[in-house]
Amino acid sequence: MSIAIYTHPACLAHDPGPGHPESPSRLAAVLEALDEAGFARIEAPAATREQLARVHTPELVDALLGATFREGWRRIDADTVMSPDSTEAARRAAGAVCAAIDAAIAGTQPRAFCAVRPPGHHATHDTAMGFCLFNSIAVGAAHALAAHALSRVAVVDFDVHHGNGTQDIFWSDPRVLYASSHQWPLYPGTGARSETGAGNIVNAPLRPGSGSKEFRAACEEVLLPAVDRFAPELVLISAGFDAHRLDPLANLNLDADDYAWITTRLVELAAKHAKGRVVSSLEGGYSLTALRESTAAHVAALAA
Repeated sequence: MSIAIYTHPACLAHDPGPGHPESPSRLAAVLEALDEAGFARIEAPAATREQLARVHTPELVDALLGATFREGWRRIDADTVMSPDSTEAARRAAGAVCAAIDAAIAGTQPRAFCAVRPPGHHATHDTAMGFCLFNSIAVGAAHALAAHALSRVAVVDFDVHHGNGTQDIFWSDPRVLYASSHQWPLYPGTGARSETGAGNIVNAPLRPGSGSKEFRAACEEVLLPAVDRFAPELVLISAGFDAHRLDPLANLNLDADDYAWITTRLVELAAKHAKGRVVSSLEGGYSLTALRESTAAHVAALAA
C-alpha cells in the first residue's frame, strides 16, 4: 500500500535556539530517511482557528497565533521556546494531521505519516509546554469527530514521555481512546495506570531500563487489547522515537524493530476495525541516528 507523507518547510524553520534538543536537525534527519526510501511529500496546509479551537482555549489560540515578532526567541516555559517561524510551524503540523485524516476518511489515502514539528502531545487544552505549542494529534482527533462524524477515534502514543496534553484534552470524552506506553517516572510526571478518565484512558508505564520484552508485553497485555475492544473507526499514532536505546533524554532500550512491530500490530487492528485508516504524526526523538532508523522502520510498516 502507498502512504502519504505530509510536511512543510515551516516545520524546519521553527527554531527553539542554540543547544535545544528539539532542533530543526531532527526533522531534517526524518526527511532524509524518507527521501532515501523514495517517499514523495505532500505540502501540509495550515490548521484553521476553528480546528485549533476545538481542543484549545481561545486564550491559548490567540496567544500563539498573535505571537508575531521578527527575531530572537520568546520563552513560554523552561523547555518551550518560540522563534518568529514557530506559529506557522505549529499550524502546519496540526494542519498536516487534519489533511491526512480528510484523505483517509475519503478513502483516497488511508495511511499517512506527518513529518512535522514542533511535537504536540504535551500541549494541554490551555497550556503550551514540553516543547509543544498546539496539540496536533488532538486537533486531528477532534477534527475527525466534528468534520467526519466519527464516534470512535483511538490515539496510540509510544513516545517515551507521557502525552499529558492529549490525556487532558480527552479526559472526559469517551469517543476518544488514549492509550500510551511511556517511561515512568519521567517528565511530565503523569501517566500512572490509575489515570483512566471516563474509562477511555489506558496507560502502560514502563520502568527505567525496560527494553523490547517489557514494551511488547505492555502492548500485548494492555494497549492492543484496549484498542481492539474500543473498535476504532480511525487509528492515530503519536510517533515519538525517544524510547530508542540511543536517545539522550530517557532510559528505555527499544530499537527500530520494536517500532516496526507495534506499527504492524496497529495496522492490523486498523484493518479489522477502521477500514485500514491510520494517521501517524512525529512527536519526540532526539538521537538523529535513532530518528533515521526508527522513522524508516515505522513508515515501512505503515506502507506494507
